[in-house]
Amino acid sequence: MTRTPFRIDIPQADLDELRARLDATRWPDELPGAGWDYGVNREWLRELVEYWRHGYDWRRHEARLNAVAQFMTTIDGQPIHYLHVRSPEPDATPLLLTHGWPSTVCDFLDVLGPLTDPRSHGGDPADAFHVVAPSVPGFAFSGPTLERGWGLTRIASAFARLMADLGYERYGAQGGDFGSMVSPELGRIATEHVIGVHVNALANAAVSTDPSDMERLGAEDRALVEQNEHWWYGHSGYATQMSTRPQTIAYALNDSPVGQLAWNLEWFVDWDPANTEQTRVSRDAILTDVTTLWLTRTAGSAARLYLEAGEGGWGERPAPSPVPTAVANFPGDRAVRGVAELSNTIVRWTEFDRGGHFASLQAPDLLVGDIREFFRDLG
Repeated sequence: MTRTPFRIDIPQADLDELRARLDATRWPDELPGAGWDYGVNREWLRELVEYWRHGYDWRRHEARLNAVAQFMTTIDGQPIHYLHVRSPEPDATPLLLTHGWPSTVCDFLDVLGPLTDPRSHGGDPADAFHVVAPSVPGFAFSGPTLERGWGLTRIASAFARLMADLGYERYGAQGGDFGSMVSPELGRIATEHVIGVHVNALANAAVSTDPSDMERLGAEDRALVEQNEHWWYGHSGYATQMSTRPQTIAYALNDSPVGQLAWNLEWFVDWDPANTEQTRVSRDAILTDVTTLWLTRTAGSAARLYLEAGEGGWGERPAPSPVPTAVANFPGDRAVRGVAELSNTIVRWTEFDRGGHFASLQAPDLLVGDIREFFRDLG
């Protein structure tokens, strides 16, 4: 496998064009007093766009990303971008981190240091990891995807190949959101190499995907699943669109930065002022993800993951995995242990009262601590 060092260097003309498009935004009307009842609130979004235009500094975040070792390679015909941060501890455990939608590897910047160098971050050097964090095919610098078929299994297979090519024979896997489905899939297809799987925001363990699921659950878990199904019905419009007709929305996402920002905010729900359950994600973190997708013109390609993953079975119950699995459930996440146990060997389940769906951004200290404890217990 050929590995080429990579450095982000966005042309100034692209940033100037982004600013011009923000200035030329054509705003829709909004019903009086609508608040957030019909979707992202217009006045709140206008304030965020104003900050994006006049306060947000892409070059600062670009420099922060470029301070991390990055590489490009090609696997199964697809360009793959990844971060690779080796620990100063020689016996560190290799760990593959996988992001979800609408995230990028930028979400991991606050956890890289504590994971790879715990000695310098008040931790035990025995808990150190060598971290590999790929951009999911179709996202940012791993995009766009070039052909059909980049669902969960193919992504997991590519990541297994990446770890093998980097010389990591035994390693852990961690992921949130779509990463919480890719990581267990990696354990299923590379069982002899994956020592354990740690997930947060376990997206496919919140609702039933087969009528027989409910029959296998206890009364408390059945009630939770029914609540989740009611909640999902009112929040799944974006997912329905992307899992059925992603190309249609791609035109709007690729043409309007404000449209892309609003679309991505469908899942950054913690920003809704009426939602006091989750810790807020910073404006800069949200805008770095959005700007990265905008500048790489991959918002439409990233949207295809919903359709591709559906064809591979993200709407179906996955096959059982024998790999030891830990679940970190943060506020706003809706994973149900009884559902998760239908497809995973759950050995650790932690409920947190702080953080949120994007745990690496909302509670990086808690996420790092839980990852350390899980892999420490694996011995």
